Amino acid sequence: MSKVRVLIVDDSPTMQVLIENILSRDPEIEVVGAAGDPLEAREAIKALDPDVITLDVEMPKMNGIEFLEKIMRLRPMPVIMVSTLTQEGAETTLHALELGAFDCVGKPTADQASPGFSELVEKVKAAAGAQVRPLGERVRSAAPSPSFTPNGRIVAIGSSTGGVEALVSLMEAYPPNCPPTVITQHMPASFTRNFAGRLNRLSAAHVEEVENGAPLEVGCVYVAPGGARHLEVAAGSTGLRCRLREDEPVNGHRPSVDVLFHSVAAVAGRRAVGVILTGMGKDGAAGLLAMRTAGAKTIGQDEASCVVYGMPKAAFELGAVERQLPMHKIAPAILDACAAPLRETA
Repeated sequence: MSKVRVLIVDDSPTMQVLIENILSRDPEIEVVGAAGDPLEAREAIKALDPDVITLDVEMPKMNGIEFLEKIMRLRPMPVIMVSTLTQEGAETTLHALELGAFDCVGKPTADQASPGFSELVEKVKAAAGAQVRPLGERVRSAAPSPSFTPNGRIVAIGSSTGGVEALVSLMEAYPPNCPPTVITQHMPASFTRNFAGRLNRLSAAHVEEVENGAPLEVGCVYVAPGGARHLEVAAGSTGLRCRLREDEPVNGHRPSVDVLFHSVAAVAGRRAVGVILTGMGKDGAAGLLAMRTAGAKTIGQDEASCVVYGMPKAAFELGAVERQLPMHKIAPAILDACAAPLRETA
């Protein structure tokens, strides 16, 4: 098997060396070059034809977002953003992920490496096999029917790599009286509040980073906080509520999609819809099977529209996915399953 050829784009020579040292430890990766700014990078891409680029967000002559947009329009290829894990860095990186960047890693500080930086090798290798589409080719979901009336079902969604763009597409099609929806997206802790705010601005529904004990209400979408706790749905005295639980990572993730799906299977049964979107690994597969076994409707994103057909594939092969659909058809399918009246065959 040929090695994954990587070009490093960063204005810091120290960071270039650090990234190269980390990547070069893996025999399946070859660092073919480094560039200090986008203008140098443009020439390096032409000369070296890399499989994957690591791209700093803040650089001279042209920032990383501007350069990424040019790449995704003119020569689409897998790009991993290297960003500071700050509020400002999170907002910029989320924009990059919407533009089609494969994923992001946190830039290490001077005294210690970011925990997410250790994932760079795995992400680079996964990016080499990712489906990258030119910017502007995204098929938008159909607008919701103005006559949509919820039927009491709740929706649980799990996603990872590629999930930012997928969730933006889905939330843009949600009506203001959407079914109560809970989302676990694998994302750094400092990113999820910004991400929820971004979705809230794009959607007719109300989207927020969830707080412990929040009641599941029509018109509301709840995003799991990144990093420290799992999101579950629990039964309360007045209805279903969100519960944040501190526990060990599951499938290497916290929050875990499996934890969310298992909880929904237990408390909602057939009055739920489970959706698994693009992402690496298998988190969510077993939980989605539990949901389907409990009577829930289950949907998986199809291979052609996934950035990484990992999580949906694992769920499909396990028998957890009732229907596989392209991304632009998932929001209409969710709303159809959640539209009144709730029928036994719905």
